[in-house]
Amino acid sequence: MAQIIAVHSFRGGTGKSNLIANIASTMALGGQRVGIIDTDIQSPGIHVIFGLNENKMELALNDYLWGRCNIKDAAYDVTDALIADQGSTGTVKGNLYLVPSSIKAGEIARILREGYDVVRLNDGFQELIRTLKLDYLLIDTHPGLNEETLLSIGISNVLVILLRPDNQDFQGTAVTVDVARKLRVPKMLLVINKALPSLNFQDLQQQVEKIYNVSVAGILPLSEEVVQLASNGVFSLRYPQHSITQTIKEMTEQIAGVVERQEIGART
Repeated sequence: MAQIIAVHSFRGGTGKSNLIANIASTMALGGQRVGIIDTDIQSPGIHVIFGLNENKMELALNDYLWGRCNIKDAAYDVTDALIADQGSTGTVKGNLYLVPSSIKAGEIARILREGYDVVRLNDGFQELIRTLKLDYLLIDTHPGLNEETLLSIGISNVLVILLRPDNQDFQGTAVTVDVARKLRVPKMLLVINKALPSLNFQDLQQQVEKIYNVSVAGILPLSEEVVQLASNGVFSLRYPQHSITQTIKEMTEQIAGVVERQEIGART
């Protein structure tokens, strides 16, 4: 059975899409069949990291939500993009699929004006898992809390909450954690991003874990290399020896470990 991982931040600009791209790519490199759905329909962007532009995106999540196609028809196999990011010697044991949201202004405006059927979105999650035989489905959520976000959080096996060491992020994360507990999410993990390298990461982790009583899976520093890459590819593949890449691998292992323990618990 596929595991659903929702990745959320209360505020925008935290680096959520880049984190998802790196975790999903790491899973695919390890032999997993992985899917990503960009449900941040109002401000989509994760497709850029995998080299998909508007001309290549004939169908998007919007088309599925409005009944124009099946969800699998809007899924793009981006495995080759991972190979390209690694260079000529790159290999990928698994597969990575992406369901992007439309970047067309008219379709974004329609979503804002008319909304969409959230129940159909949930059906799409399950259909995509079934038709593509996924091991993991990662959901790139819209910042803040709305009906779609609550659905994504509520059905997830693991909720990863991304925040920056910023008081506004701290306050918003408290709201998200409280909502997730009320929705009885099986497991939550926190990831701190864009932390100044001069900070004491151990102290920061202890502080954040004490505030929320939630484990911190990793802390990612503010990095010049990340800024220079500018979402032009998957960071962990472009910089395989970077310390950030090692942290991403460790976080991915933690997520997989949480899922494995849940499966063992369910069987016993």
